[in-house]
Amino acid sequence: MAMCCFSHILLSPPYITTTFTSQSPSQFPRIAIFNKRDLEFHNHNTTTSFISSNPNKIFAIGNGATTETAVVEIQKLQFQVSNGYPSPLGATVQEDGVNFAIYSLNALSATLCLFTLSDFKNNEVTEYITLDPLVNKTGCVWHVFLKGDFKDMLYGYKFDGKFSPQQGHYYDSSQILLDPYAKAVISRGDFGAVGPDGNCWPQMAGMVPFNHEEFDWEGDLPLKYPQKDLIIYEMHVRGFTKHESSNTEFPGTYLGVVEKLDHLKELGVNCIELMPCHEFNELEYYNAVQGDYRVNFWGYSTINYFSPMIRYSSSGIKNCGHDGINEIKFLIKEAHKRGIEVIMDVVFNHTAEGNEKGPIISFRGVDNSVYYMVAPKGEFYNYSGCGNTFNCNHPVVRKFIVDCLRYWVTEMHVDGFRFDLASIMTRSSSLWNGVNVFGAPIEGDLLAIGTPLSSPPLIDMISNDPILRGVKLIAEAWDAGGLYQVGTFPHWGIWSEWNGKYRDTVRQFIKGTDGFAGAFAECVCGSPNLYQGGRKPWNSINLVCAHDGFTLADLVTYNKKHNLPNGEDNNDGENHNNSWNCGEEGEFVSASVKKLRKRQMRNFFLTLMVSQGVPMIYMGDEYGHTKGGNNNTYCHDNYHNYFRWDKKEESSSDFFRFCRLLTKFRQECESLGLDDFPTSERLQWHGHFPVTPDWSESSRFVAFTLMDSVKGEIYVAFNTSHLPFTITLPERPGYRWEPLIDTSKSAPYDFLTPDLPGRDIAIQQYAQFLDANMYPMLSYSSIILLRTPDVNA
Repeated sequence: MAMCCFSHILLSPPYITTTFTSQSPSQFPRIAIFNKRDLEFHNHNTTTSFISSNPNKIFAIGNGATTETAVVEIQKLQFQVSNGYPSPLGATVQEDGVNFAIYSLNALSATLCLFTLSDFKNNEVTEYITLDPLVNKTGCVWHVFLKGDFKDMLYGYKFDGKFSPQQGHYYDSSQILLDPYAKAVISRGDFGAVGPDGNCWPQMAGMVPFNHEEFDWEGDLPLKYPQKDLIIYEMHVRGFTKHESSNTEFPGTYLGVVEKLDHLKELGVNCIELMPCHEFNELEYYNAVQGDYRVNFWGYSTINYFSPMIRYSSSGIKNCGHDGINEIKFLIKEAHKRGIEVIMDVVFNHTAEGNEKGPIISFRGVDNSVYYMVAPKGEFYNYSGCGNTFNCNHPVVRKFIVDCLRYWVTEMHVDGFRFDLASIMTRSSSLWNGVNVFGAPIEGDLLAIGTPLSSPPLIDMISNDPILRGVKLIAEAWDAGGLYQVGTFPHWGIWSEWNGKYRDTVRQFIKGTDGFAGAFAECVCGSPNLYQGGRKPWNSINLVCAHDGFTLADLVTYNKKHNLPNGEDNNDGENHNNSWNCGEEGEFVSASVKKLRKRQMRNFFLTLMVSQGVPMIYMGDEYGHTKGGNNNTYCHDNYHNYFRWDKKEESSSDFFRFCRLLTKFRQECESLGLDDFPTSERLQWHGHFPVTPDWSESSRFVAFTLMDSVKGEIYVAFNTSHLPFTITLPERPGYRWEPLIDTSKSAPYDFLTPDLPGRDIAIQQYAQFLDANMYPMLSYSSIILLRTPDVNA
């Protein structure tokens, strides 16, 4: 019988001499292959010695008839390994070590992969730790506890099991996967820069946490504004300061936003809604063969939900992502110092792994049939329109989502969330049945996969969670599968909605479409037709424009989308924009058309600010940003999506002044942001004559008065007809009406502030009308008048 023995002795660190001896020449290798601690030998003879210092290289030193010696790099094991704990999930610092725990229902084996930064850059694993299912698995959770020095260490996992897409399984032991609970993801360091050899999907790994200096929050506490008082600003972190005219030290980063927060304060914004800041791959659309360099700029394709987008930080992957985490914390802290809340736009409806042709990055390789909504034969349901659908109402997945949201509230101090395509979170999961969801069978429980649920478990959990119930929760109440829930989203009395019906109605009425006067009045009142009975006006997030669709300037400039730069033959983007170019298409038009467009922009913004509910402004609309008629700029890392600080500062950009003054006026008024829907005691409707509103199909005029404890009484009117006319104002004995805003006037007389030079002359021009209790309104114009004491009465 052939005899073989193995021994090793420690030399001066980090070298190890390893000697193999055999009595059988066929026992030993002709070629030695070393991969970390694993040695594989092939057919040589009696004795082989090795000296090692590094884990992945082989150096032949000598070769004899019976002995071969080589120097290889095999790293000494640096960690004490013990069984670990199944909770909490993720990599968690505990006492003098780190506990690793990850859920996988269907995996047959699991291996923890550890990287040093240097090895990671060389695409090499520093250490493999194989998990024993007898001691490193509890239920469906794999776990291990390590003691050692984890500074600048990264980690991932390998899982083995069935690779059977027809059964919903995508296990591939060659893939190193991200932990869904990883707190920072390290891959490429610079936004838009490809990895080595042009690789757009380089290896990714999670940051191993270690005891480090805590971030100094300086006593930061939640602002907890009543939602009725919010003025929301939807913005993109990179786009806000990337343009050279921002003159920021760190353009396109979290720190760049901090440098420009005072602009938002000046505008009157008290809440910012950050477009996706979870880790995503901006180069996922890049095709090196075709030279297709479209960039996933918007970021609605999440890779990891716990990790902030590291390439939005000025430090990139330095310090294994710790610095990037601290930068977004600094942004939130500085926003709070200025009285600005921070809401995160989160994308729990799908991930970057796409359909069956997509990459295996994390969720798919960890447990595809759990994290994704799959059909009985393994096909991906696609209610998101992006290839896959997150299996939100599966018990494991909904716990994951709640854990993630809690993390962002408690650890990152965010004030709330806007849920992209939130209707997907109301659909029944695959594996949906009474036993799976409630622990016991339910008679008649025959719901098909994806069926909308009246009481979705995930929404229930979030709504009643002791931490999450106290933050802002906003649903985009529709999905790409045709489920439209504006006004009907399961809400538990606390959820708000992006009011898409408000957007569509206001656009139709302001551009002068017949048949929308009554619906427009509902919008102004906070959409009681949608939210009365269980909710309040502030459950309506009112928007005219957002990232998806035309900007405010383009809404009045283009009748059709102009999306050819997107590379999809103008087939992408919404076709029904309810826009109006004011008579001529494009930017190069007559002076009269330009004046009408400015008037229409003021009309839209005034509508937002006098409507009950919560107004939302889209980044750049405050100065009239244009995307050239492109209503789907998801793939442009350029001027389409960059805030133009030079345009905002131009003297001709008078629209910013109008917006700034109008937001301030709203905040000063007690009646523009009510906690409940206005009644006849406060609000009175008018038409061309007092107390005679016209709700007919052909009406293009809406007017109302509001009693206000601060301003006294406010008169607001909209003429969206192509004809001018003179209106008769309500009589108020002992008082007269004084103009404040008239959108038909050129700046600065569109908003008559007390300190405006020539203000008295401007008012005097209307004296003959006001003395007769009348006011002339031009076509496509809106006004605000204030009731003031009549000193001549």
